[in-house]
Amino acid sequence: MSAKSKVLITGASTGIGATYAKRFAERGHDLVLVARSIEKLEANAIELRQKTGVSVDLLPADLTTEAGLHAVEARLRDDASIGILVNNAGSNVGGTFVTQSIEDLTKLVTLNATSVMSLSHAVAARFAEKGEGSIINISSALAFAPEWQTSVYTATKSFVLLLSQALQAELGHRGVYVQAVLPAATRTEIWNFVDEDKRPPLMEVAELVDAALVGFDRREAVTIPHLHEELRWQTLETARQALLQDTGHTTAASRYLGAK
Repeated sequence: MSAKSKVLITGASTGIGATYAKRFAERGHDLVLVARSIEKLEANAIELRQKTGVSVDLLPADLTTEAGLHAVEARLRDDASIGILVNNAGSNVGGTFVTQSIEDLTKLVTLNATSVMSLSHAVAARFAEKGEGSIINISSALAFAPEWQTSVYTATKSFVLLLSQALQAELGHRGVYVQAVLPAATRTEIWNFVDEDKRPPLMEVAELVDAALVGFDRREAVTIPHLHEELRWQTLETARQALLQDTGHTTAASRYLGAK
């Protein structure tokens, strides 16, 4: 695939998305930037055009709405020059499961999970037919942490991780590369939902994105920039695969066969 494929980035107004835009522009990629705030997108676009000379198109869209989601899907399907999709848009909701409103949680699922599925689906067929293309999905290390009391956010990020792995398994042999990036605590707006005195030490966004792009260049299926001991991820994957193999029995496990 040409190093100059156009890149569409969601959640591109601030934080991780804006930094991905800067890094891909520095690599010479033209951009399509998606976010709700047109003002922030315009400011970013001016700076990127001036400093790198790349073309920057703006696509303001609210991915929690059908109209916004359909607009981005259409751009991905119709613009054959887009060869890289970065699904970065995401958020969280303050409070706990019993205090959060179902309306807020439904929007959260739509933004964090449904939009990733829908936009990936919008490009998957075109990428597979062409035999090239990349999808970068921003998940979270919280995908491994159901006990951290961020129930729906955690569930959406687990969905993104598993979807990414499944798409890589399904489409990788057809030339489509899918990367899941799992940040841990990073200095983004999402930490506005956490009391300041409860925030852990935070990685800077630039360091997170730079590390993720090293993983991208190496074609890693899963990139965890905060993880220093890579063997721990490899061990988890080995244990998961062993567990899966051990579920192929046609009788229940002996522990379930006791007296009723």
